[in-house]
This record gives sequence, structure tokens and C-alpha cells, in this order.
Amino acid sequence: MVWHIGEVHDFWSYVVRERSLAPDYDDPERPGRGLGASEETEALHTFASERAAELHRVLSDADPSTPVWTWTSQQDVAFVLRRSAHETAMHRVDAEHAARRVHRIDPPLAADGIDEFLTFFAPVVRPDAPAPAGSVHIHCTDADGEWVIRIGDDGEHLVTREHAKADTAIRGDAHDVLMALWRRAALDTVDVVGDRSVAEAFVARARNA
Repeated sequence: MVWHIGEVHDFWSYVVRERSLAPDYDDPERPGRGLGASEETEALHTFASERAAELHRVLSDADPSTPVWTWTSQQDVAFVLRRSAHETAMHRVDAEHAARRVHRIDPPLAADGIDEFLTFFAPVVRPDAPAPAGSVHIHCTDADGEWVIRIGDDGEHLVTREHAKADTAIRGDAHDVLMALWRRAALDTVDVVGDRSVAEAFVARARNA
């Protein structure tokens, strides 16, 4: 995991620093190129620490509206800022869990993480996963955040930010809801109201979770 987060920070630093619109992930000039997960612990920790500092530097110096490559339709530094914050926060949870400690993401950040998940990750579905047979209402109980997700006839995710009745509702603290959506926690950690099978199908469908 240390190697992974260092690689992620290294790649986004490269994209933003070079203002890349078509990055070459294997560019030999990229600082982290060649370091692998099998490296000694001290080398991995040094690599991850240096890459985190460099990402902080380049993002602090960049205008969020600057065009850069991303894997989404949002092609700017603002996407990288948001994605980097959420990926780092999620892996902090993973690291603390591995050390048998508990870490909870602050409610406003977790609620934004839910919004990011619904915007960019939930629509990328596993090809073998059936569509939910109904709509889903997601509601944070400790932060501003409510969404309704409906699946169109063509399988498209239609997300609206509203309070509305749906076939099932997933409710809980923003952190707990985010963990359930990313399948890092069971649905039993949040309240599921209505048709539970719809909630289960929705959570199981995202390919990247």
C-alpha cells in the first residue's frame, strides 16, 4: 500500500507539473519510475514521503482550472486535487485498519467523497453485475449530502442531489456510507430502509470499488 500511494502521488505530480495532456506513465524521467513494491521498507517510506511532499508542492502552485489529463471528462487540476485528497484519505483508513486502529474521515470530506464516487466511479460498472431493480436514496446524517440514483433504460446512472423518495435508502454518518460504497465495510454498518436487494445490487455493481 505504501508503494501504491507513492506511485499515485508520483503520477499525479508528474501530470500537473508537466501540464500533461497525454501523459507517458513509463517516462524514464518520472522520478518514481523503476521503484517497485519489493523495495526495502526504508526506501519505500522515503519514496512515499518525498512523493507526497512533491504532490503537495505542485498542487499548491497550480491553478485548479489549468487543463491537464485525467481519466474522466473533467480535465483539469481541480479533479486531481479532489481525487488525490480522497485517495489519500481512504488509504489512511486502510493503513490504520492494518495497524488495528480506527480512523474516521471528517464528515464534510467524506460527504464529498460520496459525491465523487457517485459522479465518477458508480457509473463504471462490472459487466457481470445486474442493474439495481429500483432507485437509491443516499443520505448523510452528520453532513450535508443527499443523492438519488436512478438507472436509465440504457443502464446510465442518473444522479440528482435532492431529498426524494426511492425504492431503498442508505443512511448513516458520511464516513460509514463512504466505506460501504467502496465495499470497505458491510451494508450492516449503515441503515438500509426499503428494498435491501436494491441497495445490495447498487453497492455490488461498481467495478472500481
